[in-house]
Amino acid sequence: MFAGILHRYLMVIIACIALLAGLQAPSLVDQYQKRVDAHLREVTINLQPFQEIADRHFNGSMAQLIELHRMSDEKPFQEGAAALEQMIRRKARFEAELVALAVALPHRIAHVLFNSDKEILDETLAQYTYTVPLNQDALVTGGVFALVILLLMELLLVMARKGIRLLPGFR
Repeated sequence: MFAGILHRYLMVIIACIALLAGLQAPSLVDQYQKRVDAHLREVTINLQPFQEIADRHFNGSMAQLIELHRMSDEKPFQEGAAALEQMIRRKARFEAELVALAVALPHRIAHVLFNSDKEILDETLAQYTYTVPLNQDALVTGGVFALVILLLMELLLVMARKGIRLLPGFR
């Protein structure tokens, strides 16, 4: 009897923890997405003067501007070509990340968990602000997460019970 009560309370505690963890998922995705957007805005602002130069002199081609820097006899201009290329790659990376996040919430959660930009995810986690949002997305995500965790726990308990019975000498 005591074991049954303990089991029920343990499952309630696990459900509460899983619910709270699940409530965080939409907030984590939101903070991650805002951080990607902020980085994209920053790199776009940093590239703007170079884009204006490319617009005036190379019909908008940043590749030609980079090539001009690369072909320069001056070492600082050659190094500037590498810096420009790095900023352009960074901008493309953030644009691709925002495209990947322009899907339904379950896909965004999966993307952040399994395919996110490591640099941005690390920054997001380092400055993450825990919240308990009470909107539909958070409640559904929390409920689904709690349900999945509880089902997994029950499955593990059933497997453990059957496994113990299957071992010789434990009948």
